[in-house]
Amino acid sequence: MLMSDAPSITAPTASDRISDPMLPSPYRVQRARWDTDDTFSLELVPLDSDDIPHFAPGQFNMVYVYGVGEIPISISGDPTRRDLLVHTTRAVGTVTRAMSKLRVEDMLAARGPYGTAWPVAEAHQKDIVIVAGGIGLAPLRPAMYHIMAHREQYGRVVLLYGARTPGDVLYRKQLEQWRAHFDLDVFVTVDRATGSWRGSVGLVTSLIGRAPFDPLNTVALVCGPEVMMRFTTMGLEKRGVDTKNIYVSLERNMKCAIRLCGHCQFGSTFVCKDGPVFRYSQVQSLLTKWEV
Repeated sequence: MLMSDAPSITAPTASDRISDPMLPSPYRVQRARWDTDDTFSLELVPLDSDDIPHFAPGQFNMVYVYGVGEIPISISGDPTRRDLLVHTTRAVGTVTRAMSKLRVEDMLAARGPYGTAWPVAEAHQKDIVIVAGGIGLAPLRPAMYHIMAHREQYGRVVLLYGARTPGDVLYRKQLEQWRAHFDLDVFVTVDRATGSWRGSVGLVTSLIGRAPFDPLNTVALVCGPEVMMRFTTMGLEKRGVDTKNIYVSLERNMKCAIRLCGHCQFGSTFVCKDGPVFRYSQVQSLLTKWEV
C-alpha cells in the first residue's frame, strides 16, 4: 500500500523527534524520475511545509515506505536547499522496488539525517579528488554541490567517475554541465562501451594515473563497491596520497541508524554512528576481511 492510500497522519513536532529518534517525518513526492534502467531519484518535500532537517554531504536518511519497511539511503541532493530532499537508489529490494512505484503526490516518510560527513570543511585550500563507481556518485553529489558553492576555498577539483556501460552513467546531464566548467576536471569511463560511446573505456582506477592533482596536498573522497574502493585507494597511494587523506563511504547492513540493533557492526565499529564516511586508514584492515 502506497502512503497515498494510507490514513492521513500528522507530522511530528521537533519535540516528538527528540523524544523518539525512531519517529519518521512524512514527505510528499514532488518529482520521480528514472536515471538509468535500474536507478531512480525521488525529490521530496516535507508535508508540514517546514524546512527539511539540515544535512551535511555524506549523511544518510532512513527512508520508510508505509506497509513495506525502511532502508538507509544516502542523501544525494543539494545541502544548501532547505526545501527539497533528494534520494537516488537502485530498485533492487522490497523497499526500493516499492519506492520506484511512487508517483508525484504519493507519500513516504524519512528520519535523519544520520552519520558522519565528507570532510569538505577540513579540505580548504587543498586539491579535491572525488572517485565514484556506479551509484557511488549519489552520496558524493552533495559534496560536489558544496565544493561548487565554495569553489574559491579549494585548489584543483577532479572528479573521476566509472560506470559499467554508457547506459549506466548516473546524472549524465549534470556531468556534462560540470565538465563544461573551466575550473573542474571531470573524467568519465565505462567498463564496456556500447552504442555510440566514444569516451574512455576501462576501470575508474585507470583514470588516477593521469588525473591532474598534487598528491601531497590532496584530499580524496571515494565511494563505490568495496572492491573498487580498495583498488582506488591503492592507486591513490601509488600516486603519493597519504591514506589519512583518503575517505570512503560504507553502507553495510544499517537497520536502525542509532547504534541500537547491531546489524551494521563492522569489527568494533558501528557504520551508522561512526560512519558511513570513514578515513580509509580507520577501516583499511577490515575491508580485506570478507567475514567481517
